[in-house]
Amino acid sequence: MSAIVTAVSSNGEYSFTKPNRDSITLLAGLGVEGDVHAGVTVKHRSRVAQDPTQPNLRQVHLIHEELFAEVGEEGFPVAPGELGENITTRGIDLLGLPVGTLLHIGDEAVLEVTGLRNPCLQIDNFQDGLLKQVVGRDEAGNIVRKAGIMSIVKEGGTVRPGDTVKTELPSGPHRPLERV
Repeated sequence: MSAIVTAVSSNGEYSFTKPNRDSITLLAGLGVEGDVHAGVTVKHRSRVAQDPTQPNLRQVHLIHEELFAEVGEEGFPVAPGELGENITTRGIDLLGLPVGTLLHIGDEAVLEVTGLRNPCLQIDNFQDGLLKQVVGRDEAGNIVRKAGIMSIVKEGGTVRPGDTVKTELPSGPHRPLERV
């Protein structure tokens, strides 16, 4: 099965969820056109409070649709955009990608993977108990974050549901994703 985009979402206002769109436009070095999190420097409120001059490594948030099926089996129905992601995918192990992976989406857009989304308490405000489904610990006690990955826009373009997603792994030793 090839990797595809199943939904795209954006919101011009601070809100946990993002409405689905027919398409989104990615702007190189900025993020999703019209999205509250677009910009060269950090836009997430907690990051701005720490240091508003930090580079924005969280321009575009991607989640794998398979997560929705997983949490749905545990009694947590979730639809695309409801966890605040911009791009929902199917058929790609987003969480297993190394830092620096390039994601070629559709005909033009290219994202560079920067790290894991760090799930926050807003997830439990959305559905009580959901946070424990998307962050936990493995057998060795290491934290496992499953709420998607973050990226920056290397090359802009329009992204629509049905677009293919192709990965280009970085050269050299691969670094596993960490929270950003």
